[in-house]
Amino acid sequence: MKFRLATVAWSVIYLLLLLTLLTPFRIIAVFFLIVPGAVLFSSLPFKGFLAHVIPVLLIIALLDVYSLLPAIYFLVPSILMGRVYKKGGSAFQALMTGTGIILAELLFVLFIATYSYGFDLSQSLRDQAELSASIVQQILGANPMFANMNWTAGDTQKLGTMLIGKVPYVMIVSSFILAVITHALARPALSSLGVPVRKMKPAREWMLPRTLIWYYLLAIVIGWIADSSDSSWIQTVSISMLPLIHACFIIQTIGFVYFWTHSRKKSPVIALLLSLVVLVFQPLRIIGIIDLAFPLREAITRSKK
Repeated sequence: MKFRLATVAWSVIYLLLLLTLLTPFRIIAVFFLIVPGAVLFSSLPFKGFLAHVIPVLLIIALLDVYSLLPAIYFLVPSILMGRVYKKGGSAFQALMTGTGIILAELLFVLFIATYSYGFDLSQSLRDQAELSASIVQQILGANPMFANMNWTAGDTQKLGTMLIGKVPYVMIVSSFILAVITHALARPALSSLGVPVRKMKPAREWMLPRTLIWYYLLAIVIGWIADSSDSSWIQTVSISMLPLIHACFIIQTIGFVYFWTHSRKKSPVIALLLSLVVLVFQPLRIIGIIDLAFPLREAITRSKK
């Protein structure tokens, strides 16, 4: 009975969060919308999950049918992250699943906006750059202290290019943050409900699937296609995939650093410092690529023996 009341409570929390989308606090609410669905899917059989979620969605549809779209949008990563928890998957797998699904949904929404509504993200960012440039020019012209500073059309173009280049990083980081928040809140909630959720593995045991190498090659091919295409969506997919895969290789490199320092009985402080070096000098991600493509760790273990 306690377990049943707890799941009903999570349904109420889910409803309240969705209702918050109708208020100015929706910017904060979106960071927590995945949590209730993940908890409910992990702790209930599928029919029980539907019995808890469908009434919530019906109430939202009656109050504001347009709020169903974000509700369904966030329900997809809830189900898939919850599926990982239910199957006893690792915390890292849950984080990567959540991040990947949220990023894929962002790209899908961008695809629909581009081809159904004619939205051009690149042009929109360039327009924003021109607007910002005009404001800067007004400030420079009105203040004698900046009389010698000129904002040129080239500066505006550089600003637009910079904004476009930041898009994939913003999408990846926001997707990762949402997944991290979900895991951080869902794990103790599920533990209180008696659902075991695995902790993160030690960094030295981090090992991504080797299929990531093939995804890397696919991203390079898509990049070649994007270079000869005028589609802003394909270009966005291209510039989004490579940074995501590069981030995975950096994670793999950090895992290898911790493995190497642990095998050599080095201080954890050294591993931390070397990891910071990897984060700063990102080309070092090639170590992660080699670690995935070849049995590098086995070679180190054998050489130690």
